[in-house]
Amino acid sequence: MKKNIAFIAIIIFVFLLPSSLISQELFAGIEIGSKGVKMSVINVQNIKRGKYEVVDFWTENVAIAKGIAIDKKLAETDIENAFNVAVKNYTKLIKEYKIEEKNIFIVVSSGVGMAENVDILLQKLYVFTNINVGIITAETEAKLLLKGCIPPKEYENSLILDIGGGNTKGGYVEEFSEEDILLFYPLTLDLGTVTFTEKISKNGKANSIAEFNDLLVSSLPELREQTDNLYKKSPKAFNKKNVYMSGGAVWAFYTLYKGKSAIENFSPFEIKDVADYNTMIKTDYAKFEALALQNKDVEKVLKTYSQKYLIAANSLLLTLLEKMPDVKSKNIYFTKQGQMAWLLSYIADSAKRAKNIH
Repeated sequence: MKKNIAFIAIIIFVFLLPSSLISQELFAGIEIGSKGVKMSVINVQNIKRGKYEVVDFWTENVAIAKGIAIDKKLAETDIENAFNVAVKNYTKLIKEYKIEEKNIFIVVSSGVGMAENVDILLQKLYVFTNINVGIITAETEAKLLLKGCIPPKEYENSLILDIGGGNTKGGYVEEFSEEDILLFYPLTLDLGTVTFTEKISKNGKANSIAEFNDLLVSSLPELREQTDNLYKKSPKAFNKKNVYMSGGAVWAFYTLYKGKSAIENFSPFEIKDVADYNTMIKTDYAKFEALALQNKDVEKVLKTYSQKYLIAANSLLLTLLEKMPDVKSKNIYFTKQGQMAWLLSYIADSAKRAKNIH
């Protein structure tokens, strides 16, 4: 059983809670994301006071969003794989963890939700579970990430960016009025680890890393242009002193570069670290393969991402930081609970238990 006592920022604005959440209660979430299906089981004791524990959390790696970069649709086989994995784990949550059906939430991430034929997956899931599966837009996903990841005292001086499998999303807040209403400014980029990797790969014929790196070089000008446009739409993002980063790309970088998983919920790093790792992952990948034989944390990363995915993912991370003015003066953090934080916040918000950010 995994304790997560330090994760105090999970629900920022939960003040008005029904008495049903004061006693212990099991909740579960299934997120169908671009790179896989994530399951979480939480024992809620008193969310109002931040008393809960993560009972279990696991991921099944199914690259669902590969087809989106090609024709904006989910491939039939990917739809079937996502459905089968979600249904298998939905059944497991009910039978093995004894969780009530009303306490199980299923969501589709924004990276998958942008597919033109995502309704096919939603309908299949509804027929089996009788749950109206929600699609989390990139803006909503970013808002929930912000609520779940950033410490309240740093709220107005922080930016969050999450590199997902299908896209990159984030945002920040500004105080909007004398009533202390916080206005949310979203940032979205329609490229993530999976979609950027597939976008690069579709232009090549061979399967070598050397060719992939050459194709990446050709793809970088477009990525940089899109990143510039992302920031130009919200120039106030540059005023934020703290930058919180989450997502698989950041987890992979931090774990491989440091040689171990992050211990703290907020682990600092610098752009120089990302640049150094960028060279390592392209030219000295054998080092990580050797380390994986004796290091479970590194092994987990390499089992999750191929070298191509790692290269593409870190190019996204590095570009996002390089294009940020005066980035060396900022405090940059990897927030390791990002993938669970937004899901837990969504559980509270969907039940109308939280005060919204506008």
